[in-house]
Amino acid sequence: MRVTVGADAYGYRPLLFSIAYGMTGSVGDAEDLVQDAFLGLTRARRAGTVIADVKAYLATAVTRLGINHLGSARVRRETYVGDWLPEPVVVTADRSAPAEHAELSDALSMAFLVLLEVLTPVERAVFVLREVFGYGYADVAGIVGKSEANCRQIFARARRRVAPEGRPDGPAPVLPVRRAEGAELARRFFEAADSGDMDALLGMLAPDVVFQGDGGGRAQAFGTSVAEPGRVVRMLVGGFRRVRMLGAAFRPARVNGRPGAVAYDAEGRVASVVELDIADGRIRAIHALTNPDKLVHLGPVSDIGLLPGG
Repeated sequence: MRVTVGADAYGYRPLLFSIAYGMTGSVGDAEDLVQDAFLGLTRARRAGTVIADVKAYLATAVTRLGINHLGSARVRRETYVGDWLPEPVVVTADRSAPAEHAELSDALSMAFLVLLEVLTPVERAVFVLREVFGYGYADVAGIVGKSEANCRQIFARARRRVAPEGRPDGPAPVLPVRRAEGAELARRFFEAADSGDMDALLGMLAPDVVFQGDGGGRAQAFGTSVAEPGRVVRMLVGGFRRVRMLGAAFRPARVNGRPGAVAYDAEGRVASVVELDIADGRIRAIHALTNPDKLVHLGPVSDIGLLPGG
């Protein structure tokens, strides 16, 4: 149930959802944190508290709630079966999506969120606020309750921790891909994968392409983590063959601000979600989710890929 708040507060919902999602990697948890932040604002106002900067109040509330939440989330992920991927934020042409989903920061790709898993809760908060949303250090310090100098140190440490090998200055900058260009590459990718055109697929993949699949131990993962273009292509062709045999088909979608697709079974239920991370005209990462627990927010979930007991 959504908390009723004034229009001055509700307009910040997309920002708050993006912060909470960046902290948790979970759509359901992010929505809960935003609601809790709104509830705190409502209670404060009813108690007579004058809040001069509603945006700052809510951003602080949702960030601190996220820091507290990550303690228990970390325990769950340590016992997670297989590769962990964040819950997908999906926008499709034929399905209305909440404004906060449609306006999700393009920086919050699955690859980026997976990198953030190595950070402590406070490191993650500082890094997300600074790197993704451009908050100044003084504002970050006020939100997380640390000194400005301490936040600078935390950010530098977090940036080193998420840096790929050979990039001590941090992760490679996210270069925006024109939406039409990305959609066209995604269209050709899914057509080639569906038809089994291995040569065409090889021509679309970056030399260092990585594939990750998340079934959570409950559903057949589209594949385990695979690197090297040839191996990725063979796994993709086999995986798409299984999808067709199960009577499912992919439809284009925006997934975490990236080109992708949602697979639906013959009854229109969600079977899986695939996100493509594109750079320099090539696909450098492919993420596929089949864990039904991470798809339920998208609508009825298919049982065609469930494992026994899943």
